[in-house]
Amino acid sequence: MQTRPTFSVPDLRQLAAVALECCNVPRTDAKLTARSLVQADQRGIHSHGLLRLPLYVEALRLGGINPRPNLSYSSKADSVAILDADAALGQVAMQSAVDKVIEIGQIHGISAVAVQNSSHYGAGAFWSDQLAAAGFLSFITSSTGPVVAPHGGTTKVLGTNPLTLGAPGSSGWPLTADLATSNGAYGKVIAARNEGQQLPEGWAVDTDGNPTTDPEAAAAGSMIPFGDHKGSAVSVLLEAFASSLTDATYAYETIDIWSNPASLMNNGHLVIGINTDAFAGRSHTEARVADLQKRVRDSGPAERTVQAPGDPEHALEMGATSSVHLPNSTADQLRQLAHELSIPTNL
Repeated sequence: MQTRPTFSVPDLRQLAAVALECCNVPRTDAKLTARSLVQADQRGIHSHGLLRLPLYVEALRLGGINPRPNLSYSSKADSVAILDADAALGQVAMQSAVDKVIEIGQIHGISAVAVQNSSHYGAGAFWSDQLAAAGFLSFITSSTGPVVAPHGGTTKVLGTNPLTLGAPGSSGWPLTADLATSNGAYGKVIAARNEGQQLPEGWAVDTDGNPTTDPEAAAAGSMIPFGDHKGSAVSVLLEAFASSLTDATYAYETIDIWSNPASLMNNGHLVIGINTDAFAGRSHTEARVADLQKRVRDSGPAERTVQAPGDPEHALEMGATSSVHLPNSTADQLRQLAHELSIPTNL
C-alpha cells in the first residue's frame, strides 16, 4: 500500500478557502466550506473531504452552484421554516438552516427547517455536532443525485440519502450516527476509482444488475441500499423526508454535478432539532447520553473497548488536529487545482 502524504491542516483550509474565493465565493462562506471539507478528511471520511473541492470549483465555474446566493425563508407555522438556498453551496445553506433551527428551537422546544435549491452539504456530523453543542438532539437528511436502485430493482431511483442523528453528551463528544443508506457513500466509489482500488463486495451492481466491485461499473450501474429491503425502505422514506416538503427534486429527477457540473441540482435537506432544555433539561440529557455511551463502550470483553457511534471519527480528528493524511489521488488533484488557479501552496 502506498504511503499517504501528510499535510498541514491550516494549509489545507487555506488552499480550499482561496480556491473557492477564486470562484467569487465570499470569504466567510469559503472558510466555512473549507472547514467542513478538511474536517471530513481529519475524521477519515475522505469521500466527503477535499476530494470534493475540484468538483465544487467546476460547478461554481459552470453555474451548477451559485457563489453568492440570496437565501430566503418562508413559513406557515412558528416552529418551522422553508429555506430557498438559491443554488448555494450546501454548506452555506446548511449553516443558515442549522442556525435557524437553533433560533426557533430555543423558543418553541422543537423546530424544523426544510431546504430547497441546495447542493452537496458535506459530512452530516459537521451539522449535528453544532446542534449538539447547543443542547439539541438532531435528525438530518438530504436528497442527492440518482445512484441507488431500490431493493429488487436495477434502475437508479434513489440517492445515497444520508441520515445523521446526534445527541449531546457530557463525556467528550456527542453520540452520533452519520451514514449513507446505500452500502457505501458514492464519494467512496469516486475515491476508489481515483485510487485504482476495488469496492467491497455487496456495494453495487453493473448495468445488467450483476454484482460488481469495479468502481467504473458501479458508477454506470447502481449502488445497493444497506440492509436489503429494510434499508431500502429507510432510504425511500428519507427521499420523501428530504424532498416532499418543498419543491426540491427527488434523486430520479436530478442531474448530479458529478455528471454535469453545470446542473442546478435542487437538493433538498431537512433539519429537525429538539431542544433538550424544553424536556428534562440539557444537563439531564447530556448525563443520560454519557451513561449510554459508557455502557456501550464497556459492553465488550475486558481486553477490548467497544466504540460508541461517533467515537472512531472523533478519535481520528483528535489525532489530526495539526496535520492530516490524504489519499494520493486527492493530493494530486489539489496540486493541479492550485496550479490552475495560480494559488501558492506548500502541498
